[in-house]
Amino acid sequence: MSAKVQPVIIIKRKKSSHGGSHGGAWKVAYADFVTAMMALFIVLWLSSSSEPVKKAVGGYFADPKGKGKDMGNGLRGAGSESLTLKKDEMSKLKDKLALAVKDSPALRKIKEQVVFTMTSEGLRIEMLEGERSTFFELGSPQPTEFGRDLLGKLAEEIGKLPNRVAVEGHTDSKPYGGIDYSNWELSSDRANSARRWMQRHGMRMDQVTQVRGCADESPREAVKADDSSNRRITVIIQYEPVMAADLKALKGGPPAPPKK
Repeated sequence: MSAKVQPVIIIKRKKSSHGGSHGGAWKVAYADFVTAMMALFIVLWLSSSSEPVKKAVGGYFADPKGKGKDMGNGLRGAGSESLTLKKDEMSKLKDKLALAVKDSPALRKIKEQVVFTMTSEGLRIEMLEGERSTFFELGSPQPTEFGRDLLGKLAEEIGKLPNRVAVEGHTDSKPYGGIDYSNWELSSDRANSARRWMQRHGMRMDQVTQVRGCADESPREAVKADDSSNRRITVIIQYEPVMAADLKALKGGPPAPPKK
């Protein structure tokens, strides 16, 4: 009798795949680590930020859909009250300065040539020249008596504020001088002359952010480019720049440096 043939048994073993580096568990751990580091940096940034920013962040989490007061920058919430307050204070300053011009016997005569305007940058104060050169000597960066009086009054009030200031000089389109000294130099020199006078009479040395000479490139009366009102000095009392930088950081930009 022939031997019984044993059946062939084939054992198939499934190999578990571990990926390139033993699976994706490390990726989860790494993502948790990066998230924790990001949270740490946010906390460190918030701890060194100004109070308005802390309020704005808190306001966002309290009202993420932005149903609170408008901050004017697309951000809403608790921090909006701080910005609104700053604008209200600037409006009060505008009224106060306008009243000071009206109350001054000397400046009352030229009150129509001092224009106060609220802009997105801040309070813009324009000293418009008349036909007879009201605020600066004709073709010169030297201020007249009217110019010195007005700049002195502005300096006294601005020096009490935490806000920063930019000073602009403008001319009309009439050619002045030659290549070596033109409307560019004259507008720059007048702006610097105004800055120096104001810093001597109450405005702090660290308040000025910019001194700009614009020549005739930004006329007030574009239709009449040679109009005397295009010759002017503009003092801009800016909204607090730290707040603007911090709000930019909240929108996704780099955080503002901590105050020293």
